[in-house]
Amino acid sequence: MATPGLWMIGLVANQQLSVGGWGDGRVNSTYLQPMVIYHLPKGWYLASVPVITANWEAPAGNRWTVPVGGGVGKIVRLGKLPLNLQLQAFYNVERPEDSPSWQLRFQLLFLFPK
Repeated sequence: MATPGLWMIGLVANQQLSVGGWGDGRVNSTYLQPMVIYHLPKGWYLASVPVITANWEAPAGNRWTVPVGGGVGKIVRLGKLPLNLQLQAFYNVERPEDSPSWQLRFQLLFLFPK
């Protein structure tokens, strides 16, 4: 995670593999979550935090889900408790057959500072 000035930039990456188990329940998937956030005055921010996935067990044309988009967020207070509210919309430029073209994400995070 890097925080140059008003920006926050980072990446979460995860690879899941099955190594045993019952039947043909093989798992080989990748999860990537790049983060680009720009902080605005009064607790507002612009964000693009898509969730990119690849299912390596799927046929070649149905492996990737790649959303592009972003949204807005705001830090608010509920009494003394800070909350992070966020709304983002993403268009899936690459997606498996029969999956949605769009994603809409609303997020409510409870923040517990020290």
